Amino acid sequence: MNLSRTSILIKEAIILAGGLGTRLKDTVPDLPKCMAPVAGHPFLYYIIRYLESQGIKRFIFSLGYRHDVVETFLQSHFPSLDYTCVIETAPLKTGGAIKLALSSVVGEHVLVMNGDTLFKTDLRELEFVHLHKNSECTLALKPMLQFERYGAVTSTEDGRIIGFQEKKYLDSGNINGGVYILNKKKFLTEDWSEVFSFESDYLQKECSTRDFFGVIQDRYFIDIGIPQDYARAQDELKYFPFAMNEPDNTWTLFLDRDGVINVNKDDSYVFKRSEFVFKDGTLEAIAQLSGLFGRIIVVTNQRGVGKGLMSVADLADIHDYMKSAIEMAGGRIDDLFYCISTDDAHPDRKPSPGMAFRAKEKYPEIDFSKAVMVGDKAVDMLWGRNIGSLTVLIRSARFKTSIDPSSVDITCDSLFEFAHLLQHNE
Repeated sequence: MNLSRTSILIKEAIILAGGLGTRLKDTVPDLPKCMAPVAGHPFLYYIIRYLESQGIKRFIFSLGYRHDVVETFLQSHFPSLDYTCVIETAPLKTGGAIKLALSSVVGEHVLVMNGDTLFKTDLRELEFVHLHKNSECTLALKPMLQFERYGAVTSTEDGRIIGFQEKKYLDSGNINGGVYILNKKKFLTEDWSEVFSFESDYLQKECSTRDFFGVIQDRYFIDIGIPQDYARAQDELKYFPFAMNEPDNTWTLFLDRDGVINVNKDDSYVFKRSEFVFKDGTLEAIAQLSGLFGRIIVVTNQRGVGKGLMSVADLADIHDYMKSAIEMAGGRIDDLFYCISTDDAHPDRKPSPGMAFRAKEKYPEIDFSKAVMVGDKAVDMLWGRNIGSLTVLIRSARFKTSIDPSSVDITCDSLFEFAHLLQHNE
């Protein structure tokens, strides 16, 4: 097995989403805690989107209280998501819930995450340590200052976990961030009871005899379990337009093709290079953007190939022409990903984020939180939101589909206008 820090081998995640949210019942009555509304979406939405952006492709949702609400949400908002729901008929606590959910896990290792916590961990690093150390359970640890709500985790210099402190005031320490990678086979060697706590009965009691490791990551963390932090999440998880002087060579620019780079062909597809017409100012715009962004990648749905109206060779010829003209004008396209499927639920077809994951696998340095998606359609804006990037909508007369304003950070008349705004920091 290649233990590269840039590879993501673990593709499955268990989300513990059956909590009642007792401490939030006055604020969020009659809802599972993971479904508490935060900045226009259920909290679970942010967890799914973040894990997708990290390369997780299959989800197992451990449900209990009001599981129907979660199931309805998943069916309506994530129709193409690969997921399974495992439902508790009686409360099993966290350990019992994980044990039950493991029956639906295919792989040897699985990510486990609490449904009321968003810890934006670097899963590549977590996975690397887990596999390199041959760990049974690897915890993501969040460093904190001046806290008493959480107990601290004690570990050795090489990351081995040797103890858990009770909740008390501490000036500093590392807390259990509620994100784990678990070795399924090793965990199930124990004949666990049906109902038990993963934290106290497994982690705390077994840390002296089992191989548990921790990875300290000082990254974004929010736990909505109490009203104060729930209120804080409302502000922190909003999407805000970016400052025009933010993008630099560590950023990635994703571009849709038709309607952004070239003129849309009315009620049809661009079948050959002679039909490919650059929009006014596009060549100059991409030349300017090439000096601002570290990587520029085109992501485009091309259903015409899937319908048999044109060939892959025809598409390649169009793209060769496009890239050559852009380079001659002083710009560049670093790579291009396309989806020819006619199936709207295909994982690579926008708004599903498959093409983004393919790009990240090829270029592991891509950080979706430092990326911009420019498109002219609702699916482009949703694609951007699905990977956690910022979004720029190019106004288009052709597409009348209603676009959710919350999915758009900036609206421009053209790619040229967007480049001009960035160049002049307006």
